[in-house]
Amino acid sequence: MAAILGGWYYDGHRGPRERWSKTLPGIGTFSSPRAEDINGDGVKDIIIGAGKAEFQSSDSAMVALDGKTGNLIWAKSASDQIFGSAGLYDINGDGVKDAFFAGRSVEFQALDGKSGKPIWHFDTTLYSQNGKRWFNFYNPQLIQDVDGDGLRDILISNGGDIKVPPFNPNRAAGRLVILQSATGKVLGEATMPDQKEIYMSVAVNFNQNEPRKSRIIFGTGGETVGGNLFVGTIQMVLDGDLSGAKKIAIGEKKGFISPPAWVDMNGDEILDVVANSVDGRVLTFDGNNFQPLWSASLPHTEAYSSMAIGHFDSDKIPDFFISFAKGQWPYLMWTKQAMLNGKNGSIQYLDSLGYYQTSSPVVADLNGDNVDEVLLSVDYQIMEGQEKVFNTAIYTIDFTKNRVGILMDALPGHNLSSTPWVGDLDDDGYLDVIYCNSTDTNNMLSKSFDGMQVHCVETSITIKKPIKWGSYMGSNYDGVFKNEANLN
Repeated sequence: MAAILGGWYYDGHRGPRERWSKTLPGIGTFSSPRAEDINGDGVKDIIIGAGKAEFQSSDSAMVALDGKTGNLIWAKSASDQIFGSAGLYDINGDGVKDAFFAGRSVEFQALDGKSGKPIWHFDTTLYSQNGKRWFNFYNPQLIQDVDGDGLRDILISNGGDIKVPPFNPNRAAGRLVILQSATGKVLGEATMPDQKEIYMSVAVNFNQNEPRKSRIIFGTGGETVGGNLFVGTIQMVLDGDLSGAKKIAIGEKKGFISPPAWVDMNGDEILDVVANSVDGRVLTFDGNNFQPLWSASLPHTEAYSSMAIGHFDSDKIPDFFISFAKGQWPYLMWTKQAMLNGKNGSIQYLDSLGYYQTSSPVVADLNGDNVDEVLLSVDYQIMEGQEKVFNTAIYTIDFTKNRVGILMDALPGHNLSSTPWVGDLDDDGYLDVIYCNSTDTNNMLSKSFDGMQVHCVETSITIKKPIKWGSYMGSNYDGVFKNEANLN
């Protein structure tokens, strides 16, 4: 049923096979799947954002699928694309995590995890007096309880005015917002200290002793406008003033879009900063003083995807895998990949796999040798008669053998930006993979929302150690990579 290419044979047993595949007509996705058991059957279910073309409403913009069968559990509407990946947290006390969905046109909703029924919807009327404007919401992050109601609250970025022409620098400033998780009430907000727009999802480094001093990474600018990378605190957002945030990097002509990460890179058990800049750089900073550690770059590329973090060699320092777009926006056709040594940023592996997409890689130890492999979504073209059509597949890279494989047979269609999920859905000790693709085989953006598929692949790969970077922004969805020394 499934052809395993590139020499992958797991534990001497059968190769991966598709457990289920679900087709969702009339919609597409920029979102990445999350996994959580919401129907109480002991198997994690799949929760994902979706929608139609930009500015179009959809009755299936937020979707939950049964992890056992792929059957629809619930689907809910939104006024525009839900491109963010869901935040998960129980706010109604029923023991099931509820879902927070963010997207375009000020879409931010909380849904009951069991039923999909709305709990709250961000109230633009209430918070838009005196000409105040709101824009896209990005991935939410759960922080400590800042209002004393016994529930953790939400930190989220808001920005990006689609109506401003691409090269016009006169753009509305983005903001960071803290919302009450139970109601969506604004508890604090602060405008970007450089008065620039924001597209970046924030990442939080929790301070358990003084939660309000927890540090946050955020960046400004975009594809055609310069920006900056900052480190601030939750207290600054609550105070409504980010002017005290430390600027740690500058993008002169292009900004910072893809989510950053916190990771201990020098073994001192203090989390350091790593971030991709749109102009093709990977930047790292010491978590003690935010001085640069090292930087690397892929010439003639741009970064719209986040990095994957894992142990790709035999030392104890985490390493990085990146997949950047070749060219200059809007002329982006191909991708370029590299594995960077975490000690010094040197390129240990370089490749060019597939057409342009903004999905991020994920990481797991696929062969049990205690060295991680990368899994990434790849689009490529094949000939069908006289026509070139797109196929999508999950590729694997083994850095110890310098070998590329394909997890399963490729499927017709393409994937623009949905990052796969890898983990154990049913707690049987074996790796499962969730990934998405558009049913469009021509890679035309206008048709990318005419239909999508979600696939569940089960493998005989034994999970022998925790999977720490198995989803967009990591397995905990928070942009924090924890070594064994500081793993909770």
